[in-house]
Amino acid sequence: MITFIIGLLILVGGAAVYGSICERVMKPNSSAQTPAIKMRDGVELLNIAGTGPVLGPIQGILFGPIAFLTIPIGCVIGGAFHDYMSGMISIRNNGEQMPALVRRFLGGKTYLVYNVFVCFLMLLVGAVFIYTPGDLFVAQILHDDVSELNSTVVTVYGVIFLYYLIATLLPIDKIIGRIYPIFGLILLLSAVGIFFGLFINNYPFVEVWETGVADVHPLGEHFIPIFFITVACGITSGFHSTQATMIARTVTNERHGRLVYYNTMIAEGFIAMTWAGATMGAMNLALVSTLDPVKIPAVIVGIIAQNMLGSVGGMVAVLGVIVLAITSGDTALRALRLMLGDALHIDQHKKINAFALASVLFAIVAFVLYYAKTDASGFAILWRYFSWANETIAVFAFAMIAVYMIQNNMPYIMSIIPGTFYMYIISTYILHAPIGFGLGWTPSYILAAVCAALYVVSIVKFGKSVKSSRNLR
Repeated sequence: MITFIIGLLILVGGAAVYGSICERVMKPNSSAQTPAIKMRDGVELLNIAGTGPVLGPIQGILFGPIAFLTIPIGCVIGGAFHDYMSGMISIRNNGEQMPALVRRFLGGKTYLVYNVFVCFLMLLVGAVFIYTPGDLFVAQILHDDVSELNSTVVTVYGVIFLYYLIATLLPIDKIIGRIYPIFGLILLLSAVGIFFGLFINNYPFVEVWETGVADVHPLGEHFIPIFFITVACGITSGFHSTQATMIARTVTNERHGRLVYYNTMIAEGFIAMTWAGATMGAMNLALVSTLDPVKIPAVIVGIIAQNMLGSVGGMVAVLGVIVLAITSGDTALRALRLMLGDALHIDQHKKINAFALASVLFAIVAFVLYYAKTDASGFAILWRYFSWANETIAVFAFAMIAVYMIQNNMPYIMSIIPGTFYMYIISTYILHAPIGFGLGWTPSYILAAVCAALYVVSIVKFGKSVKSSRNLR
């Protein structure tokens, strides 16, 4: 358990040090009027959480204990920085949402490309957050088989779709908003309970020096890029940048930014570490098989929760994950519907128009779910493209942050490093993937390095050119 403990120290210690550095760089002004005060509109925001920081690490631990080091390092200098800067830049720009910030700092052409990827991500978020909570409910509450598309699975998926339709036509979020924080607290408390259970139940771990990094995954997957494509939430999630800018409209003091953005992402890193550790222990105790995290990770959630927290505690924890995931999927698909409606100039104040557009989107999501459920490796493919789209959005966010930092004489290397790394990750994956360019690993690695280098040069050059042009005015 030494590697696991070292990882926790990196997470906590790194958050204290790097979080402080981020705060000093941004220099939050407690007396400045934030959008929540000067542009108050009475709108409240639902928190966003789901199965990402749970199911991603469950699959990611198959790469071995190296996950206990890469999760906290990536979370501290990547994910938490990404969330903090996205939110703070939004606060400094009248609460502008992420698309508007991309257009402001990266230009109109990049904005158009960004919107395409955002729509793709929201679609996959909706699909994933129907698939995973649906399977959890069937497996853990109804105790039925989730390995195939049977009548029970279809019924549960149908009920979730029905909820989404109702949420499209009625202001049901007002009701959900009252209970949502309760389930968010359940997600965190269950992680805390499982964390202590690792020590109390003496879950067996292996150390990174015992396994190394190469040839650890049971299916022979490459650590770079597959690990980082598998474990998005818990390390760096581009989806968070779209939500951080929404939260910017509710933050009443700039000094709250570190707690609201940076430290909240660190908490998600803790959840990811806990579930990764629990899965390793469960495999070593033979509670689950080695390939279960790949095939049916949702089932593992219930097995671990009940083993650690008991039947009642485990059931409550599972229900918390289910509710959070469903409401996150609702948020993603609603955002997608609004974005497409605006782009196509569809008046969605008319319920029939909103219903029609939602029905089209749901039909596409249903097709994705059918494929994911009927193909032998369907879930793994769905999850990885969801994570790939997630990290692609993060690359846009890091680029926006870098340009902002260049223009404001900040150490933009803080954004260039994680942005370049993830540019390399997403490029390698899509160059090699069968549903991509299908190249071999060697040419994929080489071409991805070229893409990463071009990313650095173009971002720095663009940022400095914009800064120079503004100084000349």
